[in-house]
This record gives sequence, structure tokens and C-alpha cells, in this order.
Amino acid sequence: MNFIETMKTKAKKYQKKIVLPETMDERVLKAAEIAIKENLADIILIGKKDTIIKDRELLQEATIIDPETSSLTDLYIEKLVELRKEKGMTKEEARKLLLEDYMYYACMLVFDHKADGVVSGACHSSANTLRPALQIIKTAPNTKLVSAFFLMIVPNCEYGENGVFVFADCGLVQNPTTEQLADIAESSAKSFEQLVGSTPYVALLSHSTKGSAHHADVDKVIEATRLAQEHYPQYKIDGELQLDAAIIPEIASSKAPNSEIAGKANVLIFPDLDSGNIGYKLVQRLAKAEAYGPLTQGINAPINDLSRGCSVEDIVGVIAITAVQAQK
Repeated sequence: MNFIETMKTKAKKYQKKIVLPETMDERVLKAAEIAIKENLADIILIGKKDTIIKDRELLQEATIIDPETSSLTDLYIEKLVELRKEKGMTKEEARKLLLEDYMYYACMLVFDHKADGVVSGACHSSANTLRPALQIIKTAPNTKLVSAFFLMIVPNCEYGENGVFVFADCGLVQNPTTEQLADIAESSAKSFEQLVGSTPYVALLSHSTKGSAHHADVDKVIEATRLAQEHYPQYKIDGELQLDAAIIPEIASSKAPNSEIAGKANVLIFPDLDSGNIGYKLVQRLAKAEAYGPLTQGINAPINDLSRGCSVEDIVGVIAITAVQAQK
């Protein structure tokens, strides 16, 4: 059974309520049909029922909420004004957001415990997907930083966890500080543990391995590694490591012989968003890897983003992953 099939099997056990707000996108509606057919989650769609259903009989099994007619809307306007009162939110502004930006409505459903998670981003930017989540649902307790990761499944790969990796941060934090890199390492280890169910081996990546190069950028990774090891001793974390030293045992034995992480890393922490985004797309396109994300970590409920180039199968996979995250 491959990784996503495992996620689907886990998702089916608890039937979490997952909202898909982008009902204007045909890929999302097709993914909703598959999720219903495979019994992955209770699907909630936001929009006008006639427009959504058309000739899609399976979508009759979804919960469809039209913000213009729902009895929840007036309540959510009041709640959104209360949540954003320090920013001067008015009732008129709240109504406009809830009626025109379905991501806000989706997040209010999660906030109101009428849904367990959200999958969006097929036709909206990451900022438009994550902003409502941060404003309404906010960060999880004892979490310093919200970040994003990609779950990468590389075919015919002997490295990582049989080709499964977490890459972070590839979608949210532009140029993390040393403290933020350490926090991303901890969150990513936790995400790997939850989703993959195996021991995370976390490598903080650099163009240097154990002092082979000297630069302020290298120093940042070295200090982040020190902080991560100090603050999160429950996880196996090391750096600074070049990519080959992090995942290939033969190279690790010569470049970092004293590291218990080198050569077996399955969680890769990139020094900035540029390298993370480039890295995941290289692996996705050249190695034909499955790339699921950006998945968020650190928000008080699973609110997951999609690449705007995602396929129907990608969306189905993220629905399953979100349902599994919601079980925790």
C-alpha cells in the first residue's frame, strides 16, 4: 500500500468534516466527488447548490452551505466583528468578506466547531488561503510559529523513509531567523511523526557540512541547529548539512561521520523560502515525486493550502491528509 492509500485508510476511520470553499474550480468539485465516493470525509462545500450540483449526483451527499441564505451567516458576521474588533472590523466589512471570500466562511465553520479542517488554494494564493486562518483560528497552544511543509513521496527512492520526506518551510516563512528555523524543525518533526508514524531524522540544510564553508548564512544554520537541539531534545536533529550528506549514507560517512542524522534524514529544513520552494519543485518535476502541500503546522486546526497547479488527485490526497491531521 502506498503512502496516500495509507492516509486514505486512516481518514476513513473517523469521518472528519472537511470544508472545500473553492467550489468555483472544477478540480475541487471532482476531488469532492472522489472523496465522497471513497468515504474519506464528510465534505462541506460552500456556494450555491444549483451551481455546485448540476449533473454531479454524488455531490448531493455533501453538505452545501450558501452564505447568502444560511442561517449561520448573521451569527458569523457578529463573531467575525468580535474577533477583529481591534482592527476596526465593521458589520458591513464582515458581511462582504463572508459572502464574497468563502475561505473566511470556511474558517468560521472550523472556529464554530462545525468543521474539522479546510483545504483551499487551488485557485487562490497562499496568502489568501492562510490569512483568514491566522485571523480567525489562530495558532495552536504552545506554538511560537505557524509554518508550512510539503509531504514529498519520491518513487523508487531508497532514501528518507522509503522515499517519503517532509520539506519545510516551502510555503510561508520567507527568511526565518535562527529561532524560527529551530521552531520549524520541531514542528516538522512533529508533523512527520504524526503523518508517517516513524522516527523523524531532521537535517538543517546548508551549502556547508560541518564547517566546510564559512559564511553568515552558514552561521545562521549552525546556531539554529544548536537552538533546536537545546530546546527540542526529544527529536533527532542535526546540521549544518549539505543535502547529499543529509540523505546518502556513503557521503555522510565521509562528510559527517559523527552525526547520527547524516545519511538517514527524512525531514529536510531549508534555510529560507527560496531554497525550500525551489527544492520541492525540483524533486516534484525531475524525480516525478508526489508533492502534497503547502500543509500548515502550528494553526489550531488543519488548514491546508494547495498549489495552484494541483491536480484532482493532489486535492484528494490533501483531503485525506487533512482528515488524518484532524484526528489529532
